[in-house]
Amino acid sequence: MQEVTIRSAAEESEEPVEIDLEKLEETLEYIRPAIQMDGGDLILLGTEGGTVNLQMVGACGGCPMSTMTLKAGIERILRDRVPGVIEVNAEA
Repeated sequence: MQEVTIRSAAEESEEPVEIDLEKLEETLEYIRPAIQMDGGDLILLGTEGGTVNLQMVGACGGCPMSTMTLKAGIERILRDRVPGVIEVNAEA
């Protein structure tokens, strides 16, 4: 069976990806209340290419579900709402 990889146009582009930082901040503010309801918060560490680097703090910093929250929730929302976002990474 042949493996199929689906890539977005931004991933296939040879040019550096530009993330709309204003839209990114706006979207993080949209997400933040849901994270804060569980005793955590997000800190934007920066962007590199199409990657957003976040730090999950408070209750989210040591939570075993934080990876799922990051990938299934935060990354999906950022990819949908912020042009140029390809991936989201979190540092402890």
